[in-house]
Amino acid sequence: MPLTNVQARDVEAVVHPYTPLNRLREIGPLVLERGRGVFVYDTQGREYIEGMAGLWCAGLGFGDEELAEAGAEQLRKLPYYHLFGAKGMEPAIELAEKLKELAPIDVARVFFCSSGSEANDTQVKLVWYYNNALGRPNKKKIISRVKAYHGVTVMTASLTGLPNNHIDFDLPVDRVLHADCPHHYRFSEPGETETEFSARLAANLRALIEREGPETIAAFIAEPVMGAGGVIVPPAGYFEAIQPILAEHDILFIDDEVICGFGRTGNWFGAETLGMKPDTMSVAKQMTSAYAPLGAVLVPPFYYEALEAQSAKIGLFGHGFTYGGHPLGCALGVKAIEIYQKRDILGHVRSVLPKFDERLARLSGHPLVGEVRSKGLVAGVELVADLASKRAFPPKAGVANKCMAFLQERGAILRAIGDTIAICPPMVITEAELDLLFDRLEQALDDTEGWVAREGLRSA
Repeated sequence: MPLTNVQARDVEAVVHPYTPLNRLREIGPLVLERGRGVFVYDTQGREYIEGMAGLWCAGLGFGDEELAEAGAEQLRKLPYYHLFGAKGMEPAIELAEKLKELAPIDVARVFFCSSGSEANDTQVKLVWYYNNALGRPNKKKIISRVKAYHGVTVMTASLTGLPNNHIDFDLPVDRVLHADCPHHYRFSEPGETETEFSARLAANLRALIEREGPETIAAFIAEPVMGAGGVIVPPAGYFEAIQPILAEHDILFIDDEVICGFGRTGNWFGAETLGMKPDTMSVAKQMTSAYAPLGAVLVPPFYYEALEAQSAKIGLFGHGFTYGGHPLGCALGVKAIEIYQKRDILGHVRSVLPKFDERLARLSGHPLVGEVRSKGLVAGVELVADLASKRAFPPKAGVANKCMAFLQERGAILRAIGDTIAICPPMVITEAELDLLFDRLEQALDDTEGWVAREGLRSA
């Protein structure tokens, strides 16, 4: 089918992230025009149920009038200012106060930036700065995990444990280590329970620390649920097993809440759901329900004491972003949190979870589905060539991507991560809308099963 005029203009003007650019003229971009609730509409007027909350972030769905009005009011009042040189704005103050109140850790101050990538990049700079302040110039390595996703800056893409974020970008950089991926389905040994698997990964982490030298390792960073690595839910006892090892070796624990924060797992933060005890946290995405870019680092007291001490020594704290604490983003963050509270969005998430879990369980019986995993209102559905052996399809076959193409034709949007289908709907989704989303996904899986058979991909 030939591209529409707006698609052709797009192809000639825009670089699309995470897209096979060599095929863009062939497949054509889906150009969206408007959204309402859990639905978005393309320039041809076609409706799609948006099952990914955009990129894990539009928790309140699309077209929320309260958020739109809060944004318009702030733009009329003070459309931009900054926090450099001891300048302040009430929206930034109010949002920082709300984050300090909600966080499950002790927070002294809040550092604002524009995205999750910037937040995690800042985390690394802060831990280096902190150790320099303490006179520990060699304690600088950061441990991440295979299949983790922490962003796309030079440093955060290095923390990210995914090959496509490293290949031909000359990454990862030095000072970054990757521990085991906590995916029991893919990486456990035959007969190994989740608890035994967690104990083995903890032992491997200890061995990594001792091999590198604990005096060289500054921090460990982890998502509560690994998002862009394939929605990987940690096995039983995982964080309980690794946290004492970090404490024993004086390694700070950075919690990346960019996807899991603000209700996604049924609590305010994924750390509460997964039993994590972090030292510091990164937040973004659902903080504004994605209505404006905003990220933040929740700074613990011992960090802030070091920042103050070094500021006295150096003369200032030399880090910040032009749009960090942007009044529009902060005003929308304040309003989004207010809406989460007054509409009891966390309670709503918990109320629809039985339906979400029921429909996920039904997918387990499909001949393409090897594993279904979820925590709260986020899930991964892994497609395999052989259920008994867990054998994957050839990567270049693009089976999950083909399923997403079938799904889009049927009027729904999810995301393929390798051969895992990610599901992360707006948190305002109703049970009826969940049924609609899963009905279309089941149809797309059937379409894909037929295509796999015709192409002979199970024997490849």
